[in-house]
Amino acid sequence: MGLQANLSRGLQLPAISAPMFLVSGPEMVIAACRAGVIGSFPSPNARTPEILHQWMAQIVAELAASENAACWAANLMVHPSNDRLPADLECVLQHKPPLVITALGSPARVVDAVHSYGGLVFADVNSVGFARKAAATGVDGLVLVASGAGGHTGLTAGFAFVEEVRQFWDGPIALGGAISSGRAIRAAETLGAELAYLGTAFIACEESIADPAYKDMVVGANVEDILPSKGITGVTANWLRKSLIAAGYDPANMPEDKKPNFENTQDNSKAWKNVWSAGQGVGAVTAIEPVAQIVARLKAEYDFACKLPRFDMKE
Repeated sequence: MGLQANLSRGLQLPAISAPMFLVSGPEMVIAACRAGVIGSFPSPNARTPEILHQWMAQIVAELAASENAACWAANLMVHPSNDRLPADLECVLQHKPPLVITALGSPARVVDAVHSYGGLVFADVNSVGFARKAAATGVDGLVLVASGAGGHTGLTAGFAFVEEVRQFWDGPIALGGAISSGRAIRAAETLGAELAYLGTAFIACEESIADPAYKDMVVGANVEDILPSKGITGVTANWLRKSLIAAGYDPANMPEDKKPNFENTQDNSKAWKNVWSAGQGVGAVTAIEPVAQIVARLKAEYDFACKLPRFDMKE
């Protein structure tokens, strides 16, 4: 099916800078779009609906003045316990992001509303079963969160995830999970995804709203520093081991019986304030850099990967 034309506009790379809790803000979104990837942020990062209005208005105004910028996306948390969803959806309807990415629940609650102004909906899913359910709601694309992803992660390997979803879905796919290089972006395309979904690669960017100590920890981390656990939010996520220890947790004995509750997004943010997440691609992050510099490096790696010759079997 391919990628919709309004999402392809301005892209220098087939990639989304994934929405990250307490990391992605308007400056990061704008920088990503100007650099040629789709920029996004989760609505709870704006502490109130009023601030969310301000953020969206800023993004719309600055991108309107930016020639050849890629489009932007808003990320809505559609979990039934999220009491802020109606207000956040009103902001979406007013500012009309070209793409809305739903997470932590059924996208059915927002599909019709976003389609009413011509927007597209991609559903963030972390299993084949959830992908099948989301596809039945009328979404325009699927974000497959595979094993190795930062934040709330999946357990299915990207190779298997794309293969199985392609058996029932011919629409756009964005694949996430330990994708932190241009070579990996090209690999995602080869698997059958239209877009790669990169989060960890951008945590330490200069435009990120992440705590400076968080950025430094990401720069110094490698794959062995990542630990999956339900113990912080009640949903399996990948955490930086050192941040767990600093917050008083024992990585060898994490509480795994916590129930998810997103009723109060600001209370939820307390769980993430000092316990920090990253994906298994963290080892590729070696410096704090501007988004434009990160994207330029990714593009050079991607272009090189695209030129690699196919295997030539010798007679």
